[in-house]
Amino acid sequence: MAKGNAIGKLINFVAWLTGVLVSLAVGFGMIDKVLTVQWILPSITVLAGWIVVVLTIVGVILAIANRA
Repeated sequence: MAKGNAIGKLINFVAWLTGVLVSLAVGFGMIDKVLTVQWILPSITVLAGWIVVVLTIVGVILAIANRA
């Protein structure tokens, strides 16, 4: 049973890490104006990108603090 639990934890970590990396990629893409939203002003898209990046970093810090 211990192997199944370890594999489950590994899968959960990989999924979480993938979500963090995708969030950062999207956020930085919005900040650099590579990713845009057609009907939203570019300045608002950049602001939204910063919000995504900051909240992702805060989420990572809180997840690490919760594990400790």
